[in-house]
Amino acid sequence: MMMNIKYAAVMASFCMCGVVGSIHAQEAIFPMGEKAPNVHHTGDVWLTHVIDADETFDYNVAQAVSAAGAKLNWHLHPKGQKLLITHGVGFYQEKGKEVQVVRAGDVIKCTPDVEHWHGAAPNSPVTYLAISGNAPTQWKDELTDEAYNSIPAPEINNATLEQEIKDLSMAKWQWMADKDVDKLESLFHDKAKFVHMSGSWKKDRELEIIESGSIWYKQADVHDVAVELFGDDTAVLWNRITLVAHVRGNDVSNEFTVTEFYKKEGGDWKLLDLTFSSVRDTHEIEH
Repeated sequence: MMMNIKYAAVMASFCMCGVVGSIHAQEAIFPMGEKAPNVHHTGDVWLTHVIDADETFDYNVAQAVSAAGAKLNWHLHPKGQKLLITHGVGFYQEKGKEVQVVRAGDVIKCTPDVEHWHGAAPNSPVTYLAISGNAPTQWKDELTDEAYNSIPAPEINNATLEQEIKDLSMAKWQWMADKDVDKLESLFHDKAKFVHMSGSWKKDRELEIIESGSIWYKQADVHDVAVELFGDDTAVLWNRITLVAHVRGNDVSNEFTVTEFYKKEGGDWKLLDLTFSSVRDTHEIEH
């Protein structure tokens, strides 16, 4: 099974400036963009260039989306930078100062030539818009895992957990589109069930279908999402989507409500059930 998503993807990250997390807060405003190579950061980070500097506007605007636990190396901006945190929870620290927790809605001013680092919290992703002066970032030393792991994980409220599940669900669709069976193998619980129009099966077959592309879900338009939490380790998510699937040489469009059941084990969310229910295009999820 493959799937491309026409939806503003989500997952959090940090990339370039000053103060102001799993996955949460508010969904990414722009598409997720390309996954950045691990040159100046650890963990998964996606970047989208929104505006490039020109003769009139001497600054760049980028969206950074990073998974929980992703962190940038120490760095500085010769012309400064502002961060608008749009989603999730993370950290920001300037050299010689205390670590600050940043959350969706925070705005951070990164003073020119001040060395700092930022990243997602270990229990949450983070997304931000970075407005940067038109000068290359100067990268410094790597932030060690020891230093990062010594920072207490910030408190996450229910709204954050709900967004984390929403973001994880969106990331899952992208992994399916990319045939990234390594990430999906880790996400899917060993006892997970998958219910499709043509039948139901277990984890191994689902991974084989995704990897082989024997069913290609070419496009998914996500119209609505709802999440219910049961404690802090169990969640059910409902997506209302339009799917265009390529099966046996033909494209077929269907309306679905997709039910996803998640359970947290050992600090990681695991997908226990993924069920496609055929619905009319007028169907609405009750929130």
